[in-house]
Amino acid sequence: MRFLPRKEKFFELFLTQVENISKASLLLLEGARAGNSQLRTAGDQIKALETKGDEITHDIFTRLNQTFITPLDPEDIQALSVSLDNVLDGIEDAVHRMVAYHVEPITPPTLELCEIVNQCANSLQKAFEVLDQNKQKVMEHCIEINRLENEADKVVRKAVADLFAHEKDPITLIKLKEVYDFLEATTDYCEDVADTLQTVVVKHS
Repeated sequence: MRFLPRKEKFFELFLTQVENISKASLLLLEGARAGNSQLRTAGDQIKALETKGDEITHDIFTRLNQTFITPLDPEDIQALSVSLDNVLDGIEDAVHRMVAYHVEPITPPTLELCEIVNQCANSLQKAFEVLDQNKQKVMEHCIEINRLENEADKVVRKAVADLFAHEKDPITLIKLKEVYDFLEATTDYCEDVADTLQTVVVKHS
């Protein structure tokens, strides 16, 4: 059973949102790899995607209020919309701080976390692309996001421990810890989406 048919506007809006997230995560990763000067340009592009994402979220809520019968439970559509918006906000918040704090050089843990965020975003996009076709594939992508979130936790714990053990400049320590926290929080938001998707699949099994 196709529980979110492609003809539904909700499906189209969710797909557009995860495409925005995937693009933003790639800009974040490429910007981090290139260094702080490139991150500023990436940050401007990510901000534009985040603004577009806000418009999509507003559109979803407007349609939700105007639709009598929805393809999914209204609370699930709402939860997915909010969680996806949080992912995009998290990416924008992270890149903003990396630029504002002049984080240079970009540390290996920062790069690793940006890579994990990008992988989470790609898995989210794949999950939504098969949402109307293959429940098992949706679950597989959600499980992968859960694995990636756990990996991000490990990276942050080790990175923060290393900071307190070796970083002598307290300002640098505070800056880096906050960047790590925002990147890790973004993977948490991805996991929130995955958890809701799994709930939707179970409901419609």
